[in-house]
Amino acid sequence: MPASFDPSALDDLLTRIARDAPRHFGEGNVASYIPALAEVVPDQFGIAVCDVAGRVYRAGAADTPFSIQSISKLLNLIIAIQHLDEADIWQRVGREPSGQAFNSIVQLEVERGIPRNPFINAGALLVTDLLVSRIMSIHWVMRELARRLAGNPALAFDTRVASSEMAHKARNAALAYLMKAYGNLHGEVDEVLDVYFHGCALSMSCVDVARAFAFLANRGVHPDDGSVIVTPQQNRQLNALLLTCGLYDAAGDFAWRVGLPGKSGVGGGIVAIVPGQMSLCVWSPRLDSYGNSVAGLRALETLVEGLGVAPLG
Repeated sequence: MPASFDPSALDDLLTRIARDAPRHFGEGNVASYIPALAEVVPDQFGIAVCDVAGRVYRAGAADTPFSIQSISKLLNLIIAIQHLDEADIWQRVGREPSGQAFNSIVQLEVERGIPRNPFINAGALLVTDLLVSRIMSIHWVMRELARRLAGNPALAFDTRVASSEMAHKARNAALAYLMKAYGNLHGEVDEVLDVYFHGCALSMSCVDVARAFAFLANRGVHPDDGSVIVTPQQNRQLNALLLTCGLYDAAGDFAWRVGLPGKSGVGGGIVAIVPGQMSLCVWSPRLDSYGNSVAGLRALETLVEGLGVAPLG
């Protein structure tokens, strides 16, 4: 953190953001296409920050667990980078912004079963296929990495959410079968979907998420124990992907408004990175038409403005 950084000022800023968040509680809707998420109380808000020294700041419902959904795509990509040859990953999934909805079938058909990037659903399913075929006990590996990074040994899958997603799997199954038809998905579709949905159903709080991804603000080094999660080059590459692809077809608008690498999930969470300084997590369940948290986006805009951080210059 900069030498002039004032922790009390950050506390005050987070408190103000949490106090103002209810102004946006009537905007957007919860992700009703997943029945278990449709039952979440919509008007909630939490925010947490973890700096590169491992200090945590929070406000609102920052300790309330929620379904991280597509934030898990980042976790799975990290596991793939840690365990697999990068050539094996990137010959089967691209690194370009999609410009399409996160669950687009049309784009996948046009591009002959090669997902545009690992943060759309097709790309995340492809990464999951890589993990299923190469790593034993992948459910355990996913959960234990999340626990280690967040420093919370109680983190668990919400099996009710995972079952709800599996029961309404049709579109994701269609993406997986289309990739399989093109020879790009090698495993059994239901096995891949089961692992994918369990990742989405990880239950974490804003504090957990902010702590878990603080290493992305610290050149790949975990702030708590100094362990290397990814190399500095991999860290830069992950942040680049988050900036260009992390919020789907709203990534450009997010870069314009917030200007940080970020990843959203339809559970209402958004994680964002201020390189060299901190990781941030906001959560509020009501989503805009792109699947991103309405109150969360507003909060990140206010936070960036209030902190005066400008990693893009």
